[in-house]
Amino acid sequence: MGKLIAAKRILATAALLAAGLQPAFGMGSVPADTEATYTKTKYPIVLVHGVLGFDSMLGVDYFYGIPTELQRSGAQVYIAQVSPADSYERRGEQLLEQVQRIVAMTGAQKVNLIGHSMGSPTSRYVASVRPDLVASVTSVGGVNKGSKVADAVRGVLPPGSVAESVVVAAGGALASMIRLFSTGSSLSQDELATLNSLTTPGTLAFNSRHPQAVPTTACGEGAYQVNGIHYFSWSGAQPYTNPLDVGDPLLAVTGLVFGAEPNDGLVGTCSSRLGQVIRDNYRFNHLDETNMFFGLGNILETSPVTLFRQHANRLRNLGV
Repeated sequence: MGKLIAAKRILATAALLAAGLQPAFGMGSVPADTEATYTKTKYPIVLVHGVLGFDSMLGVDYFYGIPTELQRSGAQVYIAQVSPADSYERRGEQLLEQVQRIVAMTGAQKVNLIGHSMGSPTSRYVASVRPDLVASVTSVGGVNKGSKVADAVRGVLPPGSVAESVVVAAGGALASMIRLFSTGSSLSQDELATLNSLTTPGTLAFNSRHPQAVPTTACGEGAYQVNGIHYFSWSGAQPYTNPLDVGDPLLAVTGLVFGAEPNDGLVGTCSSRLGQVIRDNYRFNHLDETNMFFGLGNILETSPVTLFRQHANRLRNLGV
């Protein structure tokens, strides 16, 4: 029986990888019945990475430890791989193709999308154009009204300038490396479209086409449910959290762009809000929100893994 299960997992993994998806198989024994079903949502959970993101690269997981814990408690989890650098819409189309494959392969009618950073508008695009395939959208540190960091970069890079060309080339090299060492090597790449999308004007233009659950006030909540889809968000508000984390010094610098506005180093608190706001002031920076870099976050804050588990349970209790 064990060999049969192993063979089925190998075949399932091959099919998913061919479809551009990373399956997340749980490991270890399952505890008591209540724990075994704590995160067992009705529909599969799809994790969507942000800009310059990946599923797993050189042994580093973007959502470190999260898929395993979700599946250990009953969830069916998939890790999407969309372009590390492209517009919201093109990334959204890539995600839509993967969602359609997941629905076809699993027999599920819908999925629960959880997007980090640029993964939030990417997920929102799918919910907007194919609401029949989405049960919920959750934004984690999402760029839902643009980023002042992108505004600052765009401000010092005049369109068509040499400086713009140099920065775009550098970003392209990094994105190419990510595509090479992860499962998204065949995906499109457009660094300039990424930058323009992430700016405040670029995101607001996107929101005019896909406004679902975006707060209409500066720092309020959006609609909790639109077209039968549940919308949630949470985010961090502390750019520097752990001296051992190599990403923290950079985020501490980029966080200065926001002035007195609370932020996670890349996204302002108010910009991160979507639908029902679970909380917007966790002591996380932008990378901590997905437990990146082996979970080197704030030891005085709730683990991001716990937040994802709690949210899966929230979705389970909603019947999605």
